[in-house]
Amino acid sequence: MDITRLSPDDEAGVAAAVALKTAAAKLDCPDLVVGTPKGLANALRYGWDLNPGLEYLAHDADGTLVGSVGLHFPKYENTDQVWFDIWVHPDHRDGNVWAELAAFAEAEAVGAGRTMMGLNTFDTPQDLAHAIEHGYQQKAIEVNRKQDIAGLDWSLVQSLYDGAVAKSAEYELLRIKGPLPDEMVDGMIAVVASINDAPTDDLEIEDDVFSPERLRAYEEAQAKCENTTYRLVARQKETGALAGHTVIAVERERPEQGWQHDTAVSRDHRGHRLGALLKAGMLLWLREEEPQLTRVDTWNAESNNHMIGINEQLNYTVVARFLDFQKKL
Repeated sequence: MDITRLSPDDEAGVAAAVALKTAAAKLDCPDLVVGTPKGLANALRYGWDLNPGLEYLAHDADGTLVGSVGLHFPKYENTDQVWFDIWVHPDHRDGNVWAELAAFAEAEAVGAGRTMMGLNTFDTPQDLAHAIEHGYQQKAIEVNRKQDIAGLDWSLVQSLYDGAVAKSAEYELLRIKGPLPDEMVDGMIAVVASINDAPTDDLEIEDDVFSPERLRAYEEAQAKCENTTYRLVARQKETGALAGHTVIAVERERPEQGWQHDTAVSRDHRGHRLGALLKAGMLLWLREEEPQLTRVDTWNAESNNHMIGINEQLNYTVVARFLDFQKKL
């Protein structure tokens, strides 16, 4: 099997990779939103925050594309780890392609001096069996949910918002489209870092580390990936302290599709229903700014009952479960 790195400038290769993933998702998870060729190329150039992953395509002896593997090398924390995902075409699922791609990923990790592998897969019997066979231990479960914007009961959204407003009178909401104002960046670091309080189950991972440079890198990457970011920030009126935020990115290529990037409330500001205030407030804002938006996707740890409870009130339904595994090399 020939395994070669995919360049974001290889239009044919990027299109073939998307076609492969679309075929796999059609079998494993028909409701999963797969990226477009343009979206994949941008992801390979810029990533989430200017630390893009690598994608490799696997062709058999006849030149047929049979699988792909994506590798991500964390650079801010967890620098001992490599995270990867494998896609195998439905016509080539005898286990051999998966095994070769996993071995390739591990060899790349060793070559980079990394000692821990992280694997993310669909929650399917075959992926679970492959992971266990190759020495991986399941550590966490993530759930992808979608929000049907077109089917939202806006009276319920308004009621949730009004109820949260009544419990959070000492706070105000700031709407920020695109990059943060310079004067807010330092104050946002602690708010963004509050995401570290979200459950990680049994994963052996360090807390995310944030800095002004990383926040700006995220904003730059999202803009270059042609996503419009909407950030709603809760600020305490009396002190001016930033207390929580939520961020949604809307694709410009597919403006009906949005992605929930983050929702977090600082520990010392919890208990005021700020999570509900932010989530409902964001929807009311997006109804004004992005009326064509019909779907927003989010991921949460299956054990994150608090956030899931809010999401379910806002018309989120399960798309798929994903399994997170780790293996020490």
